[in-house]
Amino acid sequence: MFLALWVGGLVVALVAVGLFVFGLRRRLIQRSGGTFDCSLRWNVPAEPDLSGKGWVYGVARYSGDKVNWFRVFSYSPRPRRVLERSAIEVVARRMPEGEEELALLSDAIVLGCLHRETRLELAMSEDALTGFLAWLEAAPPGQRVNVA
Repeated sequence: MFLALWVGGLVVALVAVGLFVFGLRRRLIQRSGGTFDCSLRWNVPAEPDLSGKGWVYGVARYSGDKVNWFRVFSYSPRPRRVLERSAIEVVARRMPEGEEELALLSDAIVLGCLHRETRLELAMSEDALTGFLAWLEAAPPGQRVNVA
């Protein structure tokens, strides 16, 4: 009986510590500002896939001429993807369709991009999209920026 209570208490304590670290990581990512909720789908096929598969919910943070993208459900302090402003080419903009609507936030707009010849899609709110496109267009003189 004592062992069962001790093991149960240990499990509860470990879950509490895990949730605390999880929340602390999110807080540290957002501390410096310039963050927005952004789902990402990497290595997208040329033809549209509306199944909703491949989308990963995350938080993106502006960092100079880069956007660091972090998975929300992760303990890693490092960004999962780093998108460089000079390497991003916006090729399409659309609303989520089909099962994709269930995989994304309710007000999301999907932005099709190329980053160093890799096709990817970003899904974000309209406000975040406006800021992202303004950030892309605000590149220093001499940098190539392609916004559709």
